[in-house]
Amino acid sequence: MTHSLTPRNEGNLPALSAPPLIRLDAYVAEDGSTVVNGHLLEMGGKRPPNEAILDAIAMFARTLRAPVAATVIDRTVQQVARLRVYPDGSSRTIADEEDLPPGRERTAAEEESFPPLARVERIIEHAQRQELHAAFVLASALREHLTLRRGAEDELSLEARAIEAYLAYQRGDYMLSTVLALTVARIRCRTDLNRAAPEVARATAAWQRLDDEAQVATRGQELLHMWEHLSTGGVLLEPSHQAMAKAVRSRLGRGGRSVPAAPAATPALTTGQEPVAPEDKPLKPTRRGLSRFTRWPGRSAGSS
Repeated sequence: MTHSLTPRNEGNLPALSAPPLIRLDAYVAEDGSTVVNGHLLEMGGKRPPNEAILDAIAMFARTLRAPVAATVIDRTVQQVARLRVYPDGSSRTIADEEDLPPGRERTAAEEESFPPLARVERIIEHAQRQELHAAFVLASALREHLTLRRGAEDELSLEARAIEAYLAYQRGDYMLSTVLALTVARIRCRTDLNRAAPEVARATAAWQRLDDEAQVATRGQELLHMWEHLSTGGVLLEPSHQAMAKAVRSRLGRGGRSVPAAPAATPALTTGQEPVAPEDKPLKPTRRGLSRFTRWPGRSAGSS
């Protein structure tokens, strides 16, 4: 069951006293699933995602009686779009340099209007009802926007990525789960070694379900280096974690591939030169005048 974004859902509206041009967010998954401010939209018929997004954001603008800013991550075209939407239903796209200036105060105001915790609770509700597709899309949207706004190493971004990895595992997408969990583990190994072991364990659990031998070898080598890094750092204390580390080395050995001893300093963990999240597909820069997000005055959900 999806959540329909409607004006009568007062809990999903920003306070009327909120600063002008609070930035809303929207997300289009690669399969066309569409999310606005943590709510999965019901796409009746063959309604294009861009039309659904503009209608939903225009609703906010009419409620606030003021223009609304929005950031749309559209994975169908690998692009992020910056929008201005007006109460009369019109909209225009702007370039990155025209967007709202970044800063902690604005980020705090946006997250106060649409708190990440409330979105996580909604994701959990979907997962508990075994609506795994909805839960996963919402988790992906949350992770993408937090990463864009705060960076991949931010605590909230990491937690969202860990949730996304768990849901990918529950859906049986073990490759994606491994990749997502490895990124969380990689960052923890570099920034907070005391909290890294559980994340490496989660990545190992997903990796153990992989069938592709090339991926088993590639991802397994990184896992092995992480376990050795934790051992060298003196934080590999749990017997279950020690057993998982041995299981990684054993599986790599059974595959007929050499398993070298971990180096004293693993470059991927120490140099800081590697991409933080290399699997994140880069988004094309925003440009003005994107036709699919441009409307003339009077076009809105009430008039179209």
